[in-house]
Amino acid sequence: MGIYAFKMPDIGEGVVEGEVVEWMVAVGDSVKEDDPILSVMTDKATVEIPSPVDGTVKSIVGDAGDILPVGVVCIEFEVEGDGNASSDSKPAPAKKKAEEKPKASAETKAKPAPVEAAEPVPAAPAVTRAAGTKALASPAVRQRSREANINLDHVAGSGPAGRISHADLDAHIAGGSNATRSSPVGSTTKVELNGTEEHKVIGLRRKIADSMMASYSTIAHFSYFEEVDITALEELRQHLNATRPEGAPKLTYLPFIMLACVKALARSPECNALYDDDAGVVTRHQAVNLGIATQTDRGLYVPVVKHTEAMDIWQAASEMMRVTSATREGKAGVEDLTGSTFTITSLGRLGGLGATPIINKPEVGILGVHNAKERAVVRNGNIVIRRMMNLSSSWDHRVVDGHDGATMVQTLKTYLENPATIFM
Repeated sequence: MGIYAFKMPDIGEGVVEGEVVEWMVAVGDSVKEDDPILSVMTDKATVEIPSPVDGTVKSIVGDAGDILPVGVVCIEFEVEGDGNASSDSKPAPAKKKAEEKPKASAETKAKPAPVEAAEPVPAAPAVTRAAGTKALASPAVRQRSREANINLDHVAGSGPAGRISHADLDAHIAGGSNATRSSPVGSTTKVELNGTEEHKVIGLRRKIADSMMASYSTIAHFSYFEEVDITALEELRQHLNATRPEGAPKLTYLPFIMLACVKALARSPECNALYDDDAGVVTRHQAVNLGIATQTDRGLYVPVVKHTEAMDIWQAASEMMRVTSATREGKAGVEDLTGSTFTITSLGRLGGLGATPIINKPEVGILGVHNAKERAVVRNGNIVIRRMMNLSSSWDHRVVDGHDGATMVQTLKTYLENPATIFM
């Protein structure tokens, strides 16, 4: 048997290091060539790295949230043959993202609450895997969990990185995973809950936090709200969907808003811009590259519809669906996630009356779209039912005056309330 030392690969695009998002394997696991072993996040994308060999995992470097430089040995395999490294080679340690908390001394460790002898409850092993990451378990344990209809995400793992063993699964089935004891029939006794759960801020969540903090702390935000009567737009949308060409996507409100933004931004070019605050330069763009804020099970991403100004309604809808679907499925590339000049964020069914969206730096504005509802409004002295939509916008007051931001939104409102003008 030999040792195969695998180094953090050069992912390209000038990347020199990556953050560990998740290890898909643990020490002792048997893997096949091309099995996924590690998910790494760079400044540009999240990359899943496959195993280079068949073998057994001997050692792993880095926990979720740690930084691995390109070229450092990150995992060692025990393989048939000679391998490529000596058995006593030592991988270099990973850089920690933040200082680890000191371990509690024996005197400061919390004592468990006493348990009545008549009703013993096994102690649950602590979950040590990073919150939000895939539960680690062998195929045999996964098979047992499926047969028992148990979600492994709810099982506490006592192994490295929270790996779940057969014993952990047995304890969960027996009620040892923070399970409460049965109360007598008819009893109204409540059980006190004192547990806590730590969520390490790593990967995309950390990048979102850093980005939002940079935007909020360096940009002088001001927000502007407006309501829009989209009754006529809804009639047009329904007509176009009923007569749409074969293979064309079903239209939501967003493609109309995207094309209306193209026209409104052309009349307010100071709003379709990027601000380099270090250089003190605002770059206005003729191209309208619209970022579409997209919620995924991995966090918030902003895929980009490039050159919306060159699209018709069907092209805008198709491209928006392509980039958002690819993003939700984790298949969006760097090209799909960069280059926006203005961002739209839709709260969809969550609705709400208003919000104060955070600008996607270095852009200078962002538009928030709320859900459409029929409401009673006054028109020409009469109360009538109209379909209304609220818009929320935020602007970088360092380079966009209040008048400019309000003008852009009012222009957008005019287009949306008179939808034929969007296409003229």
